[in-house]
Amino acid sequence: MGGGSPFEIAGGTVTGTDHLAVGRPNQDAYAFRAEGGCLAAVVCDGCGSGARSEVGAALGARLVTEQVLGALRRGADVESPETWEEVRRGTLAPLRAVAGGMGGRLADVVSTYFLFTAVGLAISGDTACAFSLGDGVIALGDELLRLGPFARNEPPYLAYGLLDRPPGGEAPRFTVHRAFPSSALRTALLGTDGALDLLESASRRLPGGGGEVGPLSTFWEDDRYFRNPDAVRRRLALINRSVARPVWKEERMEREGGLLRDDTTLVIVRRARVTSA
Repeated sequence: MGGGSPFEIAGGTVTGTDHLAVGRPNQDAYAFRAEGGCLAAVVCDGCGSGARSEVGAALGARLVTEQVLGALRRGADVESPETWEEVRRGTLAPLRAVAGGMGGRLADVVSTYFLFTAVGLAISGDTACAFSLGDGVIALGDELLRLGPFARNEPPYLAYGLLDRPPGGEAPRFTVHRAFPSSALRTALLGTDGALDLLESASRRLPGGGGEVGPLSTFWEDDRYFRNPDAVRRRLALINRSVARPVWKEERMEREGGLLRDDTTLVIVRRARVTSA
């Protein structure tokens, strides 16, 4: 990242094989931005049963990132519930305006377009925190946090706060999982729940050959992911490609599918490395 930030950041996303098989789009999204000594990064996963939930995920990633960044610039306490209530309300306000202008029953619009989870990282001055609303993966150095699964595979969704009667009776709130001095942050990874497939495939061979998938740490240890803005996506695509090879003796084609069934999205952060002139 530019601007003299002490951190490097990169991201990428790939469509899961289950979605590819039925012609569905990637319903994940991510966003990150640094400004004025603050950094916010978010990955979002649209609800699989929502026909167009990629819309909500894309909007949500940008909106949550900007709300978090705005709160940080104002000097908000990242451990305070009031800060995260401010972020929640600030994200819902534009979503409410858009949903209200789309016509039809609000509940139908929300369930079709605006259900998404959010997993994020916030850094401001001396303080950092990892937060979420819904399921996913957070890696802080060697510590791995698996968020979920939730009962009946129904994670909480921020946009339930748009409804007069949200499921469960109460609008979901953000959870701060870890708050710590930013000086202690060396590496971090944010992932949608598809990253669990990536985690479990670490020792498997890449489709078509070319070595193993490798651990999550590969993403923050390898400089190329921070030098090339498309490198994370390319690696995920390589892990998830479908390969067909001829078996000449048997006169048939052998097909090998990708390893990531669900849409998979990562944002990786590490402290900038000092390079010699």
